[in-house]
Amino acid sequence: MPKNSELTETERGKILGLRMGGNSIKKISEILKIPKSTVHKNIQRYENAVSLKSAPRSGRPRALKVNDQKILKEIVTKKNRNSAEEIQKDFTRVSGVQVSTKTIRKILHELGIFSRVAALKPLLSEQQRENRLKWCLDRRDWSVRQWKNVIWSDESRFKIFRSDGPSRVWRENGKRYNIENIRPSIKHGSDGIMVWGCFSGKGLGPLVKVDGRMNSQDYIEILENYLVPLIVTQFHGRGYKFQDDNASMHTANSVKIWMRERNIITLSDWPSQSPDLNPIEHLWDELERRLKKREIHPKNSRELELVLQEEWSKIPQIIYQKLIESIPRSIEACISSYGWPTKY
Repeated sequence: MPKNSELTETERGKILGLRMGGNSIKKISEILKIPKSTVHKNIQRYENAVSLKSAPRSGRPRALKVNDQKILKEIVTKKNRNSAEEIQKDFTRVSGVQVSTKTIRKILHELGIFSRVAALKPLLSEQQRENRLKWCLDRRDWSVRQWKNVIWSDESRFKIFRSDGPSRVWRENGKRYNIENIRPSIKHGSDGIMVWGCFSGKGLGPLVKVDGRMNSQDYIEILENYLVPLIVTQFHGRGYKFQDDNASMHTANSVKIWMRERNIITLSDWPSQSPDLNPIEHLWDELERRLKKREIHPKNSRELELVLQEEWSKIPQIIYQKLIESIPRSIEACISSYGWPTKY
């Protein structure tokens, strides 16, 4: 019989009785099917006049042994998006040990693994990761002053109501942005209204509502009507770099031709799937926080547009200046993560 648990007083009595009968430790082990080390330890306890009763233990005994804890951790590592109930079933099937989901949660917490909301980040390919890393290394030594001369731009969709709940993963503290713990973000949904905006160290640009689904011609019209005047008023036509991402409407041939004809100076080689490198993403977050804080929420698209315009104009300079000042830190974070998503 396996003897991994504490011996009973009866079992200890059998050991001592056989020992007094002149049996060796090896023989006693063979007769009682108890490990020799356990036999030897209990004989020593008797010889040192220790009681046959088990010594009181400090605290409650562990619900799972070390090997079982390793099995549990392996299951959670492979299936970190499963519920505690699903993990409990897998653990019982693999280990043969029956425990409650409450115990599963307790042991996972002792192992430093907690159920957290999955970080929402773009899903990167290996090539995209390499491009992000190279882009950051090439601009690692840029000063904040240089970054303030970049015109950061993007589109974002705002909704009247949000219905999608966050998904959760089991993870250890400090590993929120590990690739296995994030959920892929989707650029745009189908409801709400889309807006285009931009800003630089010199100030906020316009916030422009996009009607319908934007195409390359719509994008050119926005750049012509809003970006070009901003370049003239804020930069006097020089000393700037314009940033946009690699959305298909931004990279269309017609857009590239327009850019050349207009002599638009761009921030070159922008890496795909890199919202964490674009500070305007945090400006969108700021705008959404301001929207949610309003006592009366917009009830339709027209009201939503008016509220967004109002709140955009109220964003203080210190907020977007700090966002630009944080860019060197986001660059270093991307380098440290070898191009994978960061907390920014």
